Amino acid sequence: MVPFFVQIKCKLGQSYTVANALAEAEIASEIYSTAGNYDLLVKFYVDNNTDIGHFINEKVQVIPGIQDTLTIITFKAFGAR
Repeated sequence: MVPFFVQIKCKLGQSYTVANALAEAEIASEIYSTAGNYDLLVKFYVDNNTDIGHFINEKVQVIPGIQDTLTIITFKAFGAR
């Protein structure tokens, strides 16, 4: 499994609606509310052969209330073995 994060900017007043829609879709591992330029930080896991761009385009960006996304692809975890 490949982990990656997506920062989501929601339309005004839509943060909770978007977070609930992500939770109901059961596609996110973790969903956090954040302060700053983005409203949510979401952690996803996909199979190694899944195209992350297509996943974001087809599963995440189609959720009503999302204004913008920033995908963060990770490549090494530190600390835990």
